[in-house]
Amino acid sequence: MIEACGDAFLKSLETVQGASPNTIKAYAEDLRQFMDFSESTGVTDIHAVTPDLLRAYLVSLQDAGLSRPSRARKTASLRSFFAYLTRQSILPISPAAGLRTVKQERRLPKFLRADEIEALLAAPDAQKPLGLRDRALLETLYATGMRAGELVTLALSDIDYDEGIIKVIGKGDKERVTLLGRQALFALQRYIRKGRPELVLSIAQDGGALFVNRYGGRLSDRGVRKLFDKYCAAASTHLKVTPHVLRHTFATHLLSNGADLRLIQELLGHASVATTQMYTHVTTERLQEVYAKAHPRAKKS
Repeated sequence: MIEACGDAFLKSLETVQGASPNTIKAYAEDLRQFMDFSESTGVTDIHAVTPDLLRAYLVSLQDAGLSRPSRARKTASLRSFFAYLTRQSILPISPAAGLRTVKQERRLPKFLRADEIEALLAAPDAQKPLGLRDRALLETLYATGMRAGELVTLALSDIDYDEGIIKVIGKGDKERVTLLGRQALFALQRYIRKGRPELVLSIAQDGGALFVNRYGGRLSDRGVRKLFDKYCAAASTHLKVTPHVLRHTFATHLLSNGADLRLIQELLGHASVATTQMYTHVTTERLQEVYAKAHPRAKKS
């Protein structure tokens, strides 16, 4: 019965809340892990789930060495699942209501310095079709701050070259418009004119995806991550470069150069400015570092 309730919850996420496939996949994995633990204790009826069982499950995750962020996410998943069951009157009260929030260490976003960005963008071989694609892809991510999952859904028709903008479908299928800088537009035009036709071998094969793989099909999220693994060594020796690092870099560089926080919020597609405010901590720490090195009365003796 727990499994049937889980299936109904996941279906609700998709049809009612419009959650992305990645979000649904994460919830499904969290619920599956809890169900496995529950069954191992002999509990298969959703009405038999108690707060003590949930606490024992979370302790087992900690004992298994799961990180704080992962445990916090799984706690949130349980809260959402049982809140759904109470709204549907399947349970009179949520056994997860009293779960303590896992305290997380504040982690500032990791980002690349200006010289590291230049090294990353210059890494692809722009004489080859895949190199042209990769340069355009990297320029687009840095210019827009979009997520990898958003990038792989882009179509050729989403770009407005005259206005220098691109349409993005974000979380919850929310559409936003973000900006493309001159370098990103140039790289995209070169890729579309010279690189993409070499990858899409026939008009019949062309599905209109902006970024395609070596066989002409739509590039996947996994393909983007593999691409970053390929170029990360050229960009940084101290940081593993991922698409999200480029998103953090985009926001941090804008804020450091005087962009308004609300503008950055809109460009990133954050529902709340509170999420965007984490970048102010990055720039404040950077200012303190520069001040400590530059101000005569702040230098260490």
